[in-house]
Amino acid sequence: MAIYNCLREELEDQEERYLASYAMKNRHSRGRKYPEEDHPVRTNFQRDRDRIIHSTAFRRLEFKTQVFVSHEGDHYRTRLTHTIEVAQISRSIARALRLNEDLAEAMALVHDLGHTPFGHAGEETLNQIMKDHGGFEHNRQTLRVVDLLEEKYPDFPGLNLTYEVREGIMKHETVYDHPVPAEFNPDLRSTLECQLVNLADEVAYHCHDIDDGLASDILKEEELNQITLWGDLAENLKKQYPQLSPSQRRHQLVRTLINFEVSDLIKETKRIIQKYQIKTLEDVRNAGENTVKFSKTTKELNSQLRGFLFEKMYRHYRMIRMADKARRIITQLFEAYLEDSNQLPPLFRQRLKNEDKMQLISDYIAGMTDRFALQEYKKLFDPFERV
Repeated sequence: MAIYNCLREELEDQEERYLASYAMKNRHSRGRKYPEEDHPVRTNFQRDRDRIIHSTAFRRLEFKTQVFVSHEGDHYRTRLTHTIEVAQISRSIARALRLNEDLAEAMALVHDLGHTPFGHAGEETLNQIMKDHGGFEHNRQTLRVVDLLEEKYPDFPGLNLTYEVREGIMKHETVYDHPVPAEFNPDLRSTLECQLVNLADEVAYHCHDIDDGLASDILKEEELNQITLWGDLAENLKKQYPQLSPSQRRHQLVRTLINFEVSDLIKETKRIIQKYQIKTLEDVRNAGENTVKFSKTTKELNSQLRGFLFEKMYRHYRMIRMADKARRIITQLFEAYLEDSNQLPPLFRQRLKNEDKMQLISDYIAGMTDRFALQEYKKLFDPFERV
């Protein structure tokens, strides 16, 4: 056992030698809610990553909507493939900045575990239904999943993740995410690893929503070419590779866009770290604003791109139809379970003895995949469907 213990300690020693002075290191973690012995081989953040990957909620992401409902096509992103893409981008950024790759990866892998079926339309619907019962927000639901709803271990509820990963869940901030991190001192900035995952998420969904939008024919390349950032990249690619097929061209443009975004983020973050003489994790936490950023120019270009996606993709009539169906399905499922809780599965009915009925139904529906929600809807409302 002593030999194995040296393996973990060696990894922690490597962190102390190699990672930047302001990186979050395993030896400085605030630990777990329920104390556990250190693993002989893996560090704490590696264990967090592995627990997330092996969770039920993580597997369900395969059949949860990113933009397109899963049955719309086999080649569109799902919530799972999006999560994997965020993790890959996060590791690349963390490595370039000499931050903790394992912590960044764990935060990336966990960040969407609380998402409902049918993407943001599902979240908005549950939030409206639950407005008099605390509302619904997927970051809070993710924390609920990893702290309570996952039932894997005999000695504690949930996954018992480290403070830093749990903090990363509640301080995950994007244009679409506005968590309220009361438990995690909202007056302090999050770790740089958390901050970079926020922007890796933005890079992934912008670039890959464009890819899926073009593949679905909802977006038109001639319209995208009017957007400064995309148009410049497209013009350069055409000069370099004039004979590309449409699919090759689309892939190379998305790839080039990701590289541009990530490179800009790394360069700007290094500039800010140097400008403000950030030396320690305390410097990061006490900064008045986030340290990981895009440059001002790229932020403006991204804003233009985001506006284009809202207008041409997210408000496209096909997207609106999918969102409207999602609202009806979730609303009617919720009403059916609320009217007669005997329609809930036995494990959830048992929880009714000690839990709020509205919260329990919210947990049940939030945990559904798109596919399961559609099946439940048919079983409850289609008289010709076997139950």
